[in-house]
Amino acid sequence: MTPKLDVTGVSYSYHTLDGETLALSNISFTLAPGEFAAVVGPSGCGKSTLLSLLCGLTQPDEGQILIDGLPLSHSPSATGYMLQKDHLFEWRDILSNVSLGLEIQHRLNTKSINRLKEMLASYGLKGFEHARPSELSGGMRQRAALIRTLALEPDLLLLDEPFSALDYQTRLSVCDDISSILRTTGKTAILVTHDLSEAISTADRIIILTPRPGRIKKILTITFPQDCQSPLERRNCPEFSRYFNTVWKELKTHE
Repeated sequence: MTPKLDVTGVSYSYHTLDGETLALSNISFTLAPGEFAAVVGPSGCGKSTLLSLLCGLTQPDEGQILIDGLPLSHSPSATGYMLQKDHLFEWRDILSNVSLGLEIQHRLNTKSINRLKEMLASYGLKGFEHARPSELSGGMRQRAALIRTLALEPDLLLLDEPFSALDYQTRLSVCDDISSILRTTGKTAILVTHDLSEAISTADRIIILTPRPGRIKKILTITFPQDCQSPLERRNCPEFSRYFNTVWKELKTHE
């Protein structure tokens, strides 16, 4: 089976007038269709830089990135990028916010609008189609941001700490909701997070990076029993603490 994402020998440096700083070095991994990976590592190790490379915002100095076996620049596959902040526009209601990408791509029509309304209803936003972002809770805003991203039907979804601005209780709930949505839709996804519990409770595999320059220290496969599949259920499983200790030790060895 052709991997959905194939990253081979990718390195990247930041260039300034004072010289260059190596941010990522020799990054290699693959993701199968429908797989959910989490990337963890110390601050400044290049986690967000990696996402920028995967969506084509920046180009690697070395190595290659393939989606469905094709170079990123030639692949017809779409990539969705969900940022830390929801970036909803206050002057647009929720329906027009989630339809923004389709509007820009001139794909907004009766069929796509009906699909967006169905998604709003499915993801707990029924009745808020014409509300302003300021009328929604933080968790509801993040769901709206996810719908806006999924509306473009991306083949690969990149999540850059999308829950970090939420309070702890809301963060747990929204993380559980969004993880369930992504697994139901079969999306291939990469989550960047500082929260080890979040990574373990959502991912199929965890990619652990070293301090700058970011290199892959270890890729850990995460498996839970069938009755412990949602993030909230995983946190209550005996395996959870074992995985947490493993990831923590891998990170501590580089301090």
